[in-house]
Amino acid sequence: MTDTHDPRAPVLSVRGVEKSYPLPGGGRLPVLQGVDLEVFPGEMAVLLGASGTGKSTLLHVIGSLDTPDAGSVWIDGRDLFSFAPAEMARFRSRTLGFVFQFHHLLPEFDALENVMMPGRLARRPESEVRRDALAALERVGLAARASHRPGELSGGEAQRVAVARALINRPRLVLADEPSGNLDRENADRLHALLVEVAQSGPAVLVATHNERLSALADSVLTLDAGRTSRRGTAGRIRGTLSAEGGPNADAMPELP
Repeated sequence: MTDTHDPRAPVLSVRGVEKSYPLPGGGRLPVLQGVDLEVFPGEMAVLLGASGTGKSTLLHVIGSLDTPDAGSVWIDGRDLFSFAPAEMARFRSRTLGFVFQFHHLLPEFDALENVMMPGRLARRPESEVRRDALAALERVGLAARASHRPGELSGGEAQRVAVARALINRPRLVLADEPSGNLDRENADRLHALLVEVAQSGPAVLVATHNERLSALADSVLTLDAGRTSRRGTAGRIRGTLSAEGGPNADAMPELP
């Protein structure tokens, strides 16, 4: 099938997103306060910030796992929060891939079956899903571990299976939330290289992290602090940008060497 997507158009466009949560004593705690960003096909954008700055909240909103108080999220030119619930679930399963800090593999299934799950949920033909799952495991270097259950895998191997699972439906956008947070340095570096390879193969990749080693590999580096965002710099081409004041913030900070 011919890809009709415009490579010049952003896969992800976030405009003015705000999110707050109620406090026990009344009032609300603001977490996101006017976030804007774009991520393009083939780009890996890293969202840096300390724990508690709202990185996970932003990824959950982008992934439709939570709803914003204000603002909009557009993916592939579609307004994410205009979908009816059933349509939203179909769109999410076929367009988004998720990688979390913990792999969340199902312990009773082997690696191949875990990778196949999103394809089955999308009601794709079983033979096609199995073929793509085997190819995904080959891609992450774990074809020989296809029949192993999560308890028989190392932490790094389990996380790479989670990446394979995120790729099974050929997503346009991959969202990764602290994907190497539980890994040692060697396995973290291997996972970081894999995420770069994923982006280079076509999807947009947005990674929330506080890992400076991962940010050094990114096409664009963005910062989130106390719910406000700005562009810190870039390790490659600049295309994804963030600002807190209503638009791309191209002059927030100088480019990194």
